[in-house]
Amino acid sequence: MKKILITGGSGFIGSNYVHYCIQKYSNNQITVLDKLTYAGNINNIIDLINTKKIKFIQGDIADKNFIKKVFFDEKFNIVINFAAETHVDKSIDNPDIFVNTNIVGTNNLLLESMRNDVDHYHQISTDEVYGDLGNNSINYFTENMPINPSSPYAASKAASDVLALSYYKTYKFPVTISRCSNNYGPYQFPEKLIPYFFQLALQNKSLPVYGDGKNIRDWLYVEDHCCAIDLILKSKKYGEVYNIGGNNEYTNIEITKFILKFLDKSDKLITFVKDRNAHDRRYAIDSTKIKKELNWKPLITFEEGIQKTFEWYNNNRVWLKNAEFAN
Repeated sequence: MKKILITGGSGFIGSNYVHYCIQKYSNNQITVLDKLTYAGNINNIIDLINTKKIKFIQGDIADKNFIKKVFFDEKFNIVINFAAETHVDKSIDNPDIFVNTNIVGTNNLLLESMRNDVDHYHQISTDEVYGDLGNNSINYFTENMPINPSSPYAASKAASDVLALSYYKTYKFPVTISRCSNNYGPYQFPEKLIPYFFQLALQNKSLPVYGDGKNIRDWLYVEDHCCAIDLILKSKKYGEVYNIGGNNEYTNIEITKFILKFLDKSDKLITFVKDRNAHDRRYAIDSTKIKKELNWKPLITFEEGIQKTFEWYNNNRVWLKNAEFAN
């Protein structure tokens, strides 16, 4: 039996990972810590809380004294940090929150994990730390590429990665990092492209596409991401960074049209709006390292994953309606 602390476990990827763990490892004791900001939805894990399959603690990883108490009250074998501010637009408007949560909060978790002899600390990161591959590029993000973030969000995540690696290099503390491409699937808060446009299209509202809509992202079904994290934790290859991608490159306008087609809506709902600042043109992940070293590969094709995602949102319209839009 292992005692696992999952921060940010009521958010999109975190809650999916909590469900994944409960289904696969019934003997582990899981504690979810979440601040429950606008993007943290307790309903994502409420069934697990009510059936006492997990323990839930509400709090802020940036609160040093609070984190000290969490680790004083209970000893953990594994800490997985999903907790983060993630919305690029919000980071442009208010970078302070991102620095506080993503950098200060990460340091609090690292420090207390080390002080309390945690066996393995895993940092969830993003491909955005690498920056922009640019127009007409044929390259892919590899773990050996220098980080070159464009937005305050990406910069705060890059800083937390470097900080985590410094704990391994300086203190030999067992740290791993994973950097994923764009996730999609159930429970994603509707500030992100797929659930946001899905909700708008349901209401026959305009879908505001930035710029020319040709910004490219690599899409990864969230369950495949959860499987990759699981393999990294089992590997115990400390000090390593692993890229996790789906090899599914689509433009934003293509994703938008997939949504409209599924809902049998007209392309006339598409409205092109002024591009946002720091809007990188292309992200694309090279997952060769995790495939070769840990024998991981995505099991769900994009066609299967996007259909399952659309069906989930279609069948959970109440959940989607109750989730607040980003301001």
